[in-house]
Amino acid sequence: MSSGQNSGGLMSSAGLVRYFDAEDQNAIRISPESVVAFGVAFGLFVMALSVML
Repeated sequence: MSSGQNSGGLMSSAGLVRYFDAEDQNAIRISPESVVAFGVAFGLFVMALSVML
């Protein structure tokens, strides 16, 4: 990469940092453990359905 080119990586990520930095008080908060537990439960549900059918 030549020194004359600017990849713009830092500028393009600045908006994402600002977006994820702002916390909405009305947002639904779900813990990561709940997301994993739901994924495992859903996977087991799908596997049980495939065995029954």
